[in-house]
Amino acid sequence: MTAVRILVLPFLSVVDVVLMLTMWAVIIRALISWVEPNPYNPIVRTLRTLTDPILRPFQRLQYRVLRGSTAVDLSPLFAILVIYAIRIFLTQIRMAILY
Repeated sequence: MTAVRILVLPFLSVVDVVLMLTMWAVIIRALISWVEPNPYNPIVRTLRTLTDPILRPFQRLQYRVLRGSTAVDLSPLFAILVIYAIRIFLTQIRMAILY
């Protein structure tokens, strides 16, 4: 059991930090989208590069389910909920390994 703790726990901690940073990137992108950012700004380009692969599946799902009837992009909300659920699942795994 000690080898599992030594190998798995640090990996799960790194994955949790990456998921947390990803969640914050999605939140920042959603907030920036409210103010009509300059698309050539390096920060905006970096955020779009980082978050587009995460948000695109949710945008397609939203379009299919709602048939394009909404003017509000709900994909950041869906992405944050999924990321949060994954983080909770990983925390449960970490607690099961520790105790």
